[in-house]
Amino acid sequence: MTQNEYLPAAVWQPSSPTGGRFSSINRPTSGSQFQRDLPRGSRPIQLYSMATPNGVKVVILLEELIALGIDDAKYDAHLIDIFAGDQFASGFVEINPNSKIPALVEVSSGASIFESGAILLHLAERFGNFIAEGQQRIECLSWLFWQVASAPYVGGGFGHFYVYAPSKMQYPIDRFAMEVKRQLHLLDQHLSSRQFICGEQYTIADMAIWPWYGAIVLDHMYDAAEFLDAPSYPNLMRWAREIEARPAVQIATGVLKS
Repeated sequence: MTQNEYLPAAVWQPSSPTGGRFSSINRPTSGSQFQRDLPRGSRPIQLYSMATPNGVKVVILLEELIALGIDDAKYDAHLIDIFAGDQFASGFVEINPNSKIPALVEVSSGASIFESGAILLHLAERFGNFIAEGQQRIECLSWLFWQVASAPYVGGGFGHFYVYAPSKMQYPIDRFAMEVKRQLHLLDQHLSSRQFICGEQYTIADMAIWPWYGAIVLDHMYDAAEFLDAPSYPNLMRWAREIEARPAVQIATGVLKS
């Protein structure tokens, strides 16, 4: 074993402090950490979130629906500052026991929904927009769930070790950069023969994927576009710029910034 090699204990225990931007709030247990009720507004949807990629994707859909004149998609946006630990307040944990943003409450039914992919699918089906039919629906759901499953490599993996970890370590950065670039290449190849993720129709798959993969190649996230050689993915870059130009997307990226 080298001097700096980590030898895991038989039973893991958290070290204190662990270091990194989230070290003061991360714990190996779930549940609320303090009492605080959620604020409530008067619009049909109460959104509790932050302008992270997962938060932005839901606001994009809501803004696109509002642009179509759907009044029931109007929402009150309440900031949950994950860097301050707001996600562990009792009121938020009540609507999302997993303590992750985003989450929302539909006022008419009182139903709460969490997990960004579930929210996108529910709202698209409820309002009958931005989800394809037939075979294209299957493709739309496949890419939506691909994003939900794959993005942790971009955020929890690459982003953590490239930006948030207390020190730069080559092995984890190389490991996650390799996988992120594979995903970027996948999207670039897929978009070489189509305007949007599911063909010529703009769907929730685009809305889910853009805040992660569009943002990273446009250098809006992690300051890593040069490191990942973003210009080498021209089809992905074209798609990312086209999505970014949509008015709803421009509004969404400015909502709930800390």
